[in-house]
Parts: sequence; structure tokens; C-alpha cells
Amino acid sequence: MALDPATIRDDFPITCRQVHGQRLVYLDSAATSHKPRAVIDAVTDYYERFNSNVHRGSYQLAVEATEALEQARAKVAQFIGASRDSEIVFAKNATEAINLVARTWGRANLGPGDPVVITELEHHANIVPWHMLTAEQGIELRWIPIRSDGHLDLTDLDRLLDGARLLSVAAVSNVLGTINPIRQLADAAHEAGALMMVDASQYTPHLPTDVAEMGADFVAFTGHKMCGPTGIGVLWAKSELLEEMPPFLGGGEMILNVTKEGFSTAAVPWKFEAGTPPIAEAVGLGAAVDYLSGLGMEQVREHEVALTGYALRTLNQRYGDDITIHGPTEPAERGGVLSFEYKGIHPHDVAQVLDRSAVCVRAGHHCAKPLMRVLGCSATSRASMYVYNDESDVDALADALADADAFFIE
Repeated sequence: MALDPATIRDDFPITCRQVHGQRLVYLDSAATSHKPRAVIDAVTDYYERFNSNVHRGSYQLAVEATEALEQARAKVAQFIGASRDSEIVFAKNATEAINLVARTWGRANLGPGDPVVITELEHHANIVPWHMLTAEQGIELRWIPIRSDGHLDLTDLDRLLDGARLLSVAAVSNVLGTINPIRQLADAAHEAGALMMVDASQYTPHLPTDVAEMGADFVAFTGHKMCGPTGIGVLWAKSELLEEMPPFLGGGEMILNVTKEGFSTAAVPWKFEAGTPPIAEAVGLGAAVDYLSGLGMEQVREHEVALTGYALRTLNQRYGDDITIHGPTEPAERGGVLSFEYKGIHPHDVAQVLDRSAVCVRAGHHCAKPLMRVLGCSATSRASMYVYNDESDVDALADALADADAFFIE
């Protein structure tokens, strides 16, 4: 059955809010999604009923807290098709999860001249950690270019992967919306003897995710973009890799034993979860997984494709050459992210004027400065949609752009 955004909005308390005396039109879910009541209640329930630390106490509250944390891990594992719960490592966000791989697997396995391959459409979270390894260990960073239509240019992929140790790619661009051919890339990486890392931050909230079908070795994503709380992210990795990787941070929780001479680590995944974990946030993420599973990820994707198509048609028909929407033109080839330039007006000015109509869009480089340079601009305005958006929100965006005309003409 098709999703009904009007009904879904009833699940999200913030959608009842008015801004500047008008109905809130939230089109910034690529930055962070709203939270349904079920997630808010789950976090509140943890703090009100069984707040305590995990894996240490034997009293009832501690047992309940530990069970809730590990149940959330199991829910995430099932949601993405992991073969074991222990393949799920909780981090504070996707950025930390990618840094974990760079700082543990990367430091242990990469040396001077070892190539790591990324793409021109990556978020800074999948660029800067590799730049840091370039500075520290002398690795070589190679770039897959993009075509003018927003898709990756794979013409030279074999050469780029020659001798590579890792290919690290966003599954969906947070700027262009481009859905990358992850399985094709993973197969090519493995054939070349490289491992495959996937930044799924813009993928897992919007499409059915199966890490086995992806063919990846590492997958990172964040909770706050998929109806969960901030402060919780996930690294999935194959068990054998997690076993071999050294720990990321040192301290409590990640140890098995400590002596004056050294230490031994706890089992995977706790080996990578030093200190008190984000317990309430994990509980909230588990509730978010339940909520999205209840909607059905196939239905979430179908809704997004239909709404993206409507948005592309509406904006292009209404504004023609006055608007440039970057990325693929076919809705089925992209996520619900529309980065655009409008009449040469600075994106920050566009966003500020849209806010007067209670239309919330992002403006800036979207943590993708190398991509901005490829596009030939310093910034874009970005509207991004999710399950609680419908055609009326797109219409509100289109109308607010007309208001921007009037404002700047004045």
C-alpha cells in the first residue's frame, strides 16, 4: 500500500508546529529527519524507568538497560541483513564510524603509496579521514570523477583500482541524490584485491538495505537521518575484519583485562565501544527501526520516487531555465534530494527568504566542497524529502520561490 504522509505526520509531533504563523514545511531531512512519537517515547521510557549503565551491574535496572541496548543492536542487524548481531558496532554517527575504519583497519593495513579510491561526490566524512592518513602514512588518494549527468564516470575504474587497497563510496550523494551502483563497484573492488566501504547515511533511511547484496566489507550510517536520535551511528563490518582490527579508543567497557604491563580487549563488538555507550540513543534507534519497518522500506522508496518526480516536474515546468537542479533527471536513479541554483541568487539568501514562508531548506556546500568545485559553484540550496512530505510541501516550495522573486526585485 502507498504511504499516506498526512497520516504519517500525525506520528511526528513537530509537524504540528507553526513557524512565522504558518504551517511548517520541513524539507531538510537529508540533514536530519524528524522523530516520531514512538522514538521520543522510547527514549523517555529509558530515562524514566530503567536508566542505568550497561554490561556491569547485576541489579534489575542494569539488566533491563543492557537488554534494551542489545535488543537495539539485534534490530539494526536484522534491518540491514547482517548475519550476526556482533557485526553491529555503535558509534556516535557515521562520521565516527568511517573514522573508526580509517584509524583501525587503515592504520594497520595501509602504508606509503597504498591507494585508497573515493569519488568526487563524497561527503567530507568520507574524504577527510583519508586525507589524514595521506598526511600520516603517505597513502595515495585516487578519485573517481562524475559525469555531467551526476553519475559516476567509471570509464577508468580498472586503472583507478589497480593496486588499490580500499574503495570507499557513498551509496547516495547527499548533494546530487545520485544512487551509485554499489554492487558493481564492490565486485570491481574485490576483483582488484581491494575492500569496499560504503557510506550509507543517505541510503539506509530511504531504501531497503542488505549488506550482503551490497557486497560491502564495511557499511556506515547514522541514526538521526532515519527517524532516530542524534548521537548514535552504526558501523557494520564483516566479523573476520572486526576480529583482526585493533581497537579504536581505549578505556572502560572495551577491555577484557588490564595489568601494569598491558591490556586485552573485550569481544567484538564491545572491543570498539569504549566508555559508556549511547544507551538511550540506541534504544531510540531501535524504536526508529521498528517504525520504519512498520512503514515498509519498499513503500518508503516508492513514495520517495513518486514525490521526487513530482518535485522535478513542478520546479522545472514552473521555472524553466531560471532553476538548475543538479543530479540525475530520472527519479528512479536518485534519492529525494534536490540541490538547486535559482536565478543567480545566493543560496543562503534563497533559504532565508524561503524561511519567511516556513519552508525549511539547507543552503551551503553540504560538506562536499570538492563536489561544489566540480559543479562550478560555491553553494546550492537543497530541498530533501522524507516520509512525512507530500505534494503540498513541494507546492509550498515552488510558491515560496516566487515570493523570493518579489523580495529580491523589490
